[in-house]
Amino acid sequence: MSEFLDNRTRRVETLKGIIQGLHTGESPDTVKAAMRRLVGEADATEIVAAEQQLMAEGMPLAQIQGMCDLHSQVTREVLTSIAPAVEPGHPVDTMRRENEALRSVLARLREAMRQAPDPAAMLAWRQAYNELNDIEKHYQRKEHLIFSCLERHGIAGPSKVMWAKDDEARAMLKDLGRSLRNGEVRGDLGERAAAAIEEMMFKEENILLPMCLKTLTAEEWAEIWAASPRYGWCLVEPRDGYKPPVRFEAEGEVRGGVQLPTGNLTLKQLAAMFSTLPVDITFVDANDRVAFYSEGPDRVFARSRAIIGRKVQHCHPPKSVDTVNQILDDFRQGRQSLAEFWLEFHGRFVHVRYFAVRDAEGAYLGTLEVTQDATRIRALTGERRLLQYEAVAAAV
Repeated sequence: MSEFLDNRTRRVETLKGIIQGLHTGESPDTVKAAMRRLVGEADATEIVAAEQQLMAEGMPLAQIQGMCDLHSQVTREVLTSIAPAVEPGHPVDTMRRENEALRSVLARLREAMRQAPDPAAMLAWRQAYNELNDIEKHYQRKEHLIFSCLERHGIAGPSKVMWAKDDEARAMLKDLGRSLRNGEVRGDLGERAAAAIEEMMFKEENILLPMCLKTLTAEEWAEIWAASPRYGWCLVEPRDGYKPPVRFEAEGEVRGGVQLPTGNLTLKQLAAMFSTLPVDITFVDANDRVAFYSEGPDRVFARSRAIIGRKVQHCHPPKSVDTVNQILDDFRQGRQSLAEFWLEFHGRFVHVRYFAVRDAEGAYLGTLEVTQDATRIRALTGERRLLQYEAVAAAV
């Protein structure tokens, strides 16, 4: 065992040196020669461990992100990865099948790009683009479910680097969509988006998912499987076959009660109240970890149980983390008590507020996020002073 650990440590140190060589300007061909000496030894977990150690030693995330595709190019040619088999319907099986479906769409996009820009080709472009936007569901399950489980095992590197690369692909798809809405034929935009999506699929299938299969427990895969439907599926539905090894308590099934300064409620009543509120609530404790979220039928931003206990910084895309840290620091130091934003989101006007939560002595307890779909409220005019229901309620 000690020999195995020594060999693994040596390989991680070698990989760190190889990555540092890329960052200091060594040619990919020179680096590939060094990598070939590790063929048959290194695996996905060691590549991630090397990048994570470099970040811990001070290499900026932006620098690793900027070289991420080159890392992939080098490892693609010299490291072999045998995809571990999983049951049909396992979260990894679904991720792989979604990637296969996305490859088919990318092939159709490229075929349309080779055609003359006539109405039929433009229609094919738009159809492929619309289907590619389904990738958001794939990315969100990865970012909010898989990454949060990896972080429990001390593996935070992929969530930082890959989320940033996901955002790059999202931005390229937006650029492509903008050009299509303007009736422009931009093969360069289509190819950039296609290449970014393909690069991420390679990283998922050869680094992320094999590492997850080695790292995550059966209970964590069951947790990911149970929470996945709220984010949805990308182009394909999960197959039958996978059976979670643990039973999850039905959502909302609570027992007991809680005494509050202004009254007392059973836990069932309290849970029902939170799910009835016309706002979405998330509470982050004083250690910046997500402690609670409310669950209503029309939640603006999806949440899952996987985020409980997760650092809130890891629940946001890397480009937003500086803003998150500034809000938390201002609240913690008492400089501010409220931060608010409003935005257009999928046709809705969304109001987001962050409140500093303090005890009677003013000690910081955490931050409360309150999100509201304010579309209807924003459109109200005049007055309503008489009782008027919006719809006839079902008989009770």
